[in-house]
Amino acid sequence: MHYNGEHLLPGQLGHFLVILSLASSLVATIGFFKANKTNNSFEKNTWLKYARISFLIETISIFSVFGILYFLVANHYHEYFFAWNHSSRSLQPKYLLACIWEDQSGSFLLWSMWHCVLGWIIIWKQKKWEAPVLTVVNFAQFCLATMLLGIYVFGVRIGNEPFILWRQHMPDLPLFTNPDYLQLPRVFEGNDLNTLLQNYWMVIHPPILFLGFASTVIPFAFAYAGLANKDHSWVKTSIPWTGFSAAVLGTGIMMGAAWAYESLSFGGYWAWDPVENASLVPWLTLIAGLHTNLIYKSSGYSLKSTYFFYIISFVLVLYSTFLTRSGVLGDTSVHAFTIDDKHVVAFYTQLISFILLFFIPAMWLFFKNYKTIPTIKKEENSYSREFWMFIGSMVFFLSAIVIIFKTSTPVFNKVFGTNIAPPEDPEFAYNQIQIFVAIVIGVLTATTQYLRYKQTPKNVFVKKIIYPTVIALAISIAISVFGDINFTKKGIGFLGAIHIAIFAAVYAVVANAGYIWLVLKGKIKAAGASVAHIGFGLVLVGILISSSKKAVLSWNTTGIAMFKQEKNENPAENITLFKGIATDMGKYMVTYTKDTFNEKERKRFYEIHFENKQTKDTFNLYPDIIKNNKGMEGFSANPSSKHYWNKDIFVYISSFQQNKQDDTTHFENHEIKVGDTVFYSKGFIILNKVDINPATKKEKYAPDEAALFLNMEVVAKDGRRYAVAPGIAIKNNQVREMPDSVISQSLVLKFNKVINGDAGKLEVGVKESSAITDLVTLKVYEFPMINVLWIGIVIMVIGFVMSIRQRNRKSALTAS
Repeated sequence: MHYNGEHLLPGQLGHFLVILSLASSLVATIGFFKANKTNNSFEKNTWLKYARISFLIETISIFSVFGILYFLVANHYHEYFFAWNHSSRSLQPKYLLACIWEDQSGSFLLWSMWHCVLGWIIIWKQKKWEAPVLTVVNFAQFCLATMLLGIYVFGVRIGNEPFILWRQHMPDLPLFTNPDYLQLPRVFEGNDLNTLLQNYWMVIHPPILFLGFASTVIPFAFAYAGLANKDHSWVKTSIPWTGFSAAVLGTGIMMGAAWAYESLSFGGYWAWDPVENASLVPWLTLIAGLHTNLIYKSSGYSLKSTYFFYIISFVLVLYSTFLTRSGVLGDTSVHAFTIDDKHVVAFYTQLISFILLFFIPAMWLFFKNYKTIPTIKKEENSYSREFWMFIGSMVFFLSAIVIIFKTSTPVFNKVFGTNIAPPEDPEFAYNQIQIFVAIVIGVLTATTQYLRYKQTPKNVFVKKIIYPTVIALAISIAISVFGDINFTKKGIGFLGAIHIAIFAAVYAVVANAGYIWLVLKGKIKAAGASVAHIGFGLVLVGILISSSKKAVLSWNTTGIAMFKQEKNENPAENITLFKGIATDMGKYMVTYTKDTFNEKERKRFYEIHFENKQTKDTFNLYPDIIKNNKGMEGFSANPSSKHYWNKDIFVYISSFQQNKQDDTTHFENHEIKVGDTVFYSKGFIILNKVDINPATKKEKYAPDEAALFLNMEVVAKDGRRYAVAPGIAIKNNQVREMPDSVISQSLVLKFNKVINGDAGKLEVGVKESSAITDLVTLKVYEFPMINVLWIGIVIMVIGFVMSIRQRNRKSALTAS
């Protein structure tokens, strides 16, 4: 059958280029491997020439594949399953790039592109190490290229081809009996990009994160070069590369945290999600390796540890790839990929093979050469910098082990047939351990730089460290006391650990700032490590304060619950707002003023007006909802935040109900006494009594307010009865209304005033309107000092960049 409107040439060209990249990466791997093994300069140069040409072909192929994929997506060539499944004609152009890395093959392609960029920098800058390092990089490229093949070998599919036609991918669909299937509405429009990814962070976060993942192959490759060539001089060259990798990977991880904070509704930036953990663990071991690398360069200790940490960091990147792409975390993470059950075994095998092809040879070389790796048999002095840097590296490593073992629970259950249940409180399961990691690392970050390599006189160390210690202690006590750090949910022991951790984090900031002033004499150009440590300390301070003082503001004072108690949502922590009615929410009066549907964004934005009851400061927030796609029901909520210098007010929609009719009704005022009846269209209302300052309503009024509530009963025509209690609160002759409602009766009641207290005459307002069913339920948090976290991340990255420049400058001076 001839299908009308199909564009076959781009896909054929793309598939050819994928195969070409596979072949050229294999040739380049062999070429660089041979060049590394030969001592004959002519042979070496010949092999290098062939390898570089192959690497150039590989690079052109990979970037061309990416260009063709983008072309297919941007032009909505929905005959290709990739283009149809990840984009739509109504999708905004700014999200088109995100369509590519939504797919498994697209993200592998992004990873491969970064390998090409890094490889050419190695060729340009590191001639001595070009051959062995590029051997590893190109073999990694070969493995990644297999992920894009989509060919069958003995009935087993190898990889996932991005250029497969939809009718080839699902040939049994009835729609392909139609030669004009491309004009069918569902096909023509496209399947769209996942709603969670329709965010600007998902355009910039994955490229940075995958550059971080890709860059971990460089320290691994240097370690391979040292073991294969029995030449350990690579450790000086590798330091800037490892610093770069740690900086970029860390930035990518925290960009993901920023995305979660702005786009997800779990109320924060980190939830110990398995995919978050899988990216964090390689960073922890990479940081451990960077510090042992520095130890060896300056003291001769810890070379074996450096080899191990660099090997395991890249292997953990590959393992995190297995965790996030195999579908094993599909039920435990919102970030994880899912895969077709028909090909799950083949894909499992391919991913596990990817891990083992790097892990087994690297560890074999490591243990084969273990005894010949230079080491100093004399133990380090406990008053030396290298001793405590090594302790810090081991703490990072142990932290990584704990996290990866907890994260791998679904893997253990699948492999061993166990049924290990996740903890009831997953976040606390991690926090109760990592809080002590933060304490140890904070203290070591503060003190270690004041020690010299080899040995430091005790009196010299104490003299330098005493002032930062006293200052940090004073600041941390002030934060604990005046900052009202009183997180008692998990017991007094955990609260005590938080206070100690705050001291450790402040200590890291103060001591490293002091080091720049006292030891480096203000020479900021030489202070890259200290600046990075200051940033890290600020990150810890921001995490500890914002998490321990995170407060729910949206306590349900209306008594209206739009949903039942769920695992992730508690109705008591969500307040329901009726459109146009100001509602008391603790510190704020909040009003759902309006909502608008943005056709371009395909989101409904809700305008929520906040007024601080004390300062009268007002602001509007605009949380939104977007209809889920990809077979998911319901809506996804995107939060909105008001940023102050010392806090964020964070809000998202947890439930909504909409009525499209215009509200033209008004309150009708009725004079009423106890025992009287007021009629409305669907029944009548009885005033039973007036409650003055009732204890059962004390959450609705302040201690210094006088409160009156009307104890009323609504009786509907069908016999159903509803308790309702509109009220007023009085303070300094100012009256605050507290209306109440019966949603099922489209009824709102408010207590207007006391007409005659002696006669017991009151005035009540009654409003009947179907428009009152326009309502939203909100979850509102306050995050104190969260900006300290974001500032700390920026400063830490700046410190990494300063350190890289400092190392490169020293290398250039040494070379000249």
